[in-house]
Amino acid sequence: MDFSFSPSHELLRQVVRDFAQQEILLRTAEIEEAKHIPRDLVQKMAQLGLLGVPFPIQYGGAGAGEIGYCILMEELGKVSTSVAALVGAHIGIGSMAIYLDGSEEQKRKYLTPLTRGEKIAAFSLTEPHAGSDAAAIRLSARREGNHFVLNGSKIWVTNGPIADVVTVFAATDPSLGPRGGITAFILEKDTPGFSVGKIDEKMGILASETGELVFEDCRVPADNVLGQVGQGFLTAMKALDVGRLGLGAASLGGAQAALEACARYAALREQFGTPIAQKQAVQFMIADSLAEIEALRSLIYRTAWMVDTQQDFTRLSAICKLFGSEAASRVADRAVQIHGALGYLRDYPVERMYRDARIGEIFEGTNEIQRIIIAADLFQEYGVRVNP
Repeated sequence: MDFSFSPSHELLRQVVRDFAQQEILLRTAEIEEAKHIPRDLVQKMAQLGLLGVPFPIQYGGAGAGEIGYCILMEELGKVSTSVAALVGAHIGIGSMAIYLDGSEEQKRKYLTPLTRGEKIAAFSLTEPHAGSDAAAIRLSARREGNHFVLNGSKIWVTNGPIADVVTVFAATDPSLGPRGGITAFILEKDTPGFSVGKIDEKMGILASETGELVFEDCRVPADNVLGQVGQGFLTAMKALDVGRLGLGAASLGGAQAALEACARYAALREQFGTPIAQKQAVQFMIADSLAEIEALRSLIYRTAWMVDTQQDFTRLSAICKLFGSEAASRVADRAVQIHGALGYLRDYPVERMYRDARIGEIFEGTNEIQRIIIAADLFQEYGVRVNP
């Protein structure tokens, strides 16, 4: 068994880490205040090839696979969950859906400019009446000649307000539900009938732009059907499997940053004449956090290896998302507690880490949904079909 990274992956980590520390970390306050990730920062990531890390070189990517993608998300998650969310929605689900099920023509037309960072992607599945019950989507798509006419709305779309290309899922035959009734489309932002609605004001990941997408007689060319008509739900689930692993990697980075922050603070802060690092209560919180982080690190990169070696990873991806997001929340909570009242102030980064970590348990499938996926996959081995 070889637990080492390849030289190319080690080099990628150093490139991402240097960029994150020198370009993103120094602008964290500016980004938070503006509630927007500056376009020049996105362009710098594109110039380094960071917006196409996992995709093949033939489509403009870096060819670093899922291991490379998890390295990217871990390092970004250490400095800015908002930036990690933008990149995760762009690569992990928005572009990934096109890579997984797009035709060769669609990949060259859309995936290539996305991997080069010339365009930004979003993934649009959730609706007001279809959150955890993603199969209950009501956005309709009616065939009219060489086009499909979309009517309805999507909500909570990460990158929605800034995306140039959106992967959209609509009901082409509501009577069939998820098994044959949902179709995926590639939508360009200047398509007539498409608009951005309400922009969301969130508790955390403030600079990650999230919003509503509105479709009013929006005519999408039939050539922009992604995959097969009626098979869009499968496309969504495949993309989310990959996206959840990336989310787990970002959670790993966020948890590592919170641990380092509270360990530094505990070594310097004195109470009752000694550093609080001498206090057993603090030591226990640090030790618990480190144990969870190391377990998560092994889980993330084992699963990434399974993706790159074309093994089934659905169950482990859900576990990565479930365990990773909850571990990150626990570590951030401990970091605030160790900092005491200072941890509750916006002057200290652990306050932001605490707010940012919470969304990990909700988006890209709530953790309750992940538990259903994990249990259902296990019970299949015993001949039992588990229904949500």
